[in-house]
Amino acid sequence: MGRLTERRRAIPGLLVAGASLAAAAARAETNPFATHKLVLQLSDGSAEKASLVISVANSVLDDYPNRVAIVVVAFGPGVPLLYAGSPERVAVESLVVQGVEFDICMNTIKTIVRETGHLPDLNQHAVPVPFGVPRIMELVGKGYVLVRP
Repeated sequence: MGRLTERRRAIPGLLVAGASLAAAAARAETNPFATHKLVLQLSDGSAEKASLVISVANSVLDDYPNRVAIVVVAFGPGVPLLYAGSPERVAVESLVVQGVEFDICMNTIKTIVRETGHLPDLNQHAVPVPFGVPRIMELVGKGYVLVRP
């Protein structure tokens, strides 16, 4: 087995290992004054769904300024929202500045790496989590309301 092949096989494992540490750090920054908690699921790859998730997050922030914690969890076909070159990149960054957390499923990223042979460039604000659905389950268990626009 060549060195390049060995490196490609090591990438997904390293990504998942680093995901837990980064996700834990991001969770510590959740709004402590939040009276409302929302998790938005994005598992659809359409541009309309990505725009709708962005729109819903903005609307909720407008309705509950400084009183809401919002986490967007992207997995499966929804992860392109968190690619560095996403058409929604500026909107994502605007929401991050307002305290919205964007979680990306590293299990999906591992699949993409396995199928394409390369790691996609991810938005620097994407918080890696090992798995998308268990992350949603964790948040719901902490009192977040799940909405799948």
